[in-house]
Amino acid sequence: MAPKRFLVVRDNALDGALRGAVLAMGNFDGVHRGHQAVIASALDRAKGLGKPAAVLTFEPHPRAFFHPGEPLFRLTDEAAKLRLLKSTGLDGAVVLTFDAALASVTAEEFVARILVGRFALSAAVIGFNFHFGKNRAGSPDFLAAQGRRFGFGVEVVAPFTLDGRPVSSGPIRDALAAGRLDQAAALLGFPWFVSGAVIHGDKRGRELGFPTANLRLDAACGLRHGVYAVRVVHGGRRYDGVANFGRRPMFDTGAVLLEIFLFDFSGDLYGQTIDVAFIGWIREEEDFGSVDELVRRMRKDSRQAREMLGRAGNTFPPI
Repeated sequence: MAPKRFLVVRDNALDGALRGAVLAMGNFDGVHRGHQAVIASALDRAKGLGKPAAVLTFEPHPRAFFHPGEPLFRLTDEAAKLRLLKSTGLDGAVVLTFDAALASVTAEEFVARILVGRFALSAAVIGFNFHFGKNRAGSPDFLAAQGRRFGFGVEVVAPFTLDGRPVSSGPIRDALAAGRLDQAAALLGFPWFVSGAVIHGDKRGRELGFPTANLRLDAACGLRHGVYAVRVVHGGRRYDGVANFGRRPMFDTGAVLLEIFLFDFSGDLYGQTIDVAFIGWIREEEDFGSVDELVRRMRKDSRQAREMLGRAGNTFPPI
């Protein structure tokens, strides 16, 4: 069977295949288990109505627009978010550019012009705390009233809780900042991952017997600096490895890098995009007394990473 087509519609573009869809609306940063509950409800409703199911989301993140001087640690960039959304079984995504023009659209205009006029939605599905429109005036109660006015259904999904606490992006960021990967994965529903193109480094790892693939992550990335057990996908194949994220105290050049040593791999990855899933925390970065001491610790890190990854089985994000 051919894979299901996933449509991405941007701004004023129209695609008849998504007209009349059930729309799950939100920012969906991380596509965590709370988001997945909203999406699952949209899929169920769409199936019952015989309509396509899609998300309506915003890029860049509205917080980045309203507070441009404050770094935002995004759990997923746009490309990763769309890949995760596709994996849920949705028919597509509507991506609206969040700029001054969209920020000035009132809640009433958003419903009439965009939801009804442009997409003729059959139903809207939102989380309990979703707001939209100028000054966030579009509350769940407001949307429900608009649904009755225009004839589309509205479902407000209750908080998805874990251990009695609602799942949201903030606690996931906090967990990653503390190196608590298990906690982040429990809230996400999968291991946190990043994607990026491999860049040239200073080749010092190769000289030490640990050649690395290097990624420069977003400057706002709040992941704790340290050494991790990781799983990498490239070219449809998975590799286990160990990675250091940070400044490398012994050879600090001021640049924060993610350096990944892949087990049982040989080849040239420069310029190629890889996915890196963080499976286990090993230790903080350290400043060793000698290169020999560093190499011994890197060998120990590699053994620990292999053990962690062996216990983790084939765990990987659904991308």
